[in-house]
Amino acid sequence: MGRLVGLALAGLVALAGPVRAALDEAEVSLLSFSDLPGWEQDDHGAAFNAFLHTCELLDDPQWDPICAVGFDFTGLPRDFFELFFRPVMIEDGQPGLFTAYYEPEIRGSERRSGRFDIPVYARPPEIAAGTANYTRREIEEEGVLSGRGLEIAWVEDPVELQFLQIQGSGRIRLSDGSSIRLGFGGHNGHSFRSLGDELVRRGIYSIHQVSAEVIKNWVARNPVEGRDLLSHNTSYVFFTELEHLPPTSGPIGAMARSISAGRTIAVDPEYTPLGAPVWIDKGGAEPFSRLMVAQDTGSRIKGAQRADIFWGTGDDAGKEAGRIKDPGRLVVLLPIQRAYSLVPED
Repeated sequence: MGRLVGLALAGLVALAGPVRAALDEAEVSLLSFSDLPGWEQDDHGAAFNAFLHTCELLDDPQWDPICAVGFDFTGLPRDFFELFFRPVMIEDGQPGLFTAYYEPEIRGSERRSGRFDIPVYARPPEIAAGTANYTRREIEEEGVLSGRGLEIAWVEDPVELQFLQIQGSGRIRLSDGSSIRLGFGGHNGHSFRSLGDELVRRGIYSIHQVSAEVIKNWVARNPVEGRDLLSHNTSYVFFTELEHLPPTSGPIGAMARSISAGRTIAVDPEYTPLGAPVWIDKGGAEPFSRLMVAQDTGSRIKGAQRADIFWGTGDDAGKEAGRIKDPGRLVVLLPIQRAYSLVPED
């Protein structure tokens, strides 16, 4: 889960290419497009549009000319990728693993009421990046931030709020049908602790029984123990209101641009450059192969063959995303010159 808690835009430019130190320890091999099963049948136009959405942020001499051509390209999107890129397989000894994430949408209000009485906070100015401060218990139970004008909105379910914090962004649906769009605004510096893992540790459920809905129902049935469970995760995420983000746009990812359902993945930028096209072959019960774009990161997305697929917005997307934990492989499309520099042809 979760991973719109990304890097600052100022740090992204340097990630236009994979970090050399990580690649020195990885196994890198060149592939051809014929090695990508389903390549010819994919919707390259959807991937092309997603790629162009963040292409201009790749301030790198090997990416700049490709982006310039892309904005004026009038041919077939598939031809664009085949002309300017080469598939590269990067492996670090760990098997491929795909999970998925989503943009939560929960009910709430701009004003506190009997129903909506749980605050959604903006970051207090005294909390600096990288420093540990107030715990979740101090914020939610002791009210150390109340009355300071930091409330963006109010919601009714503390479990839903914590899941929204885990994802790092979301929407609050108001009674008139409109929404407040939320982006990551910082956190309290404490480490994340999984509620599901804690329920398993306490012997309440097995690992195969735990889901977001199970956690929510258990907390509702056990209000005292439920409050203690919620406080077990001392990490607390603050939000910022995204006032000018259109309702039809996806949430903001690590490249400070909207991401696309089914075409954006979160990756480990130590191995996969942000903004790069990535071909994925996902296994599992519902396998598929697709060209996506590495436009996001996540604190738990680590490794050359690890990715998180952005599935969409709302409860249905969340249920689908929660079921995905599948094997597979990632193949990065790199500019031809960069690909050959990593693995010179014999």
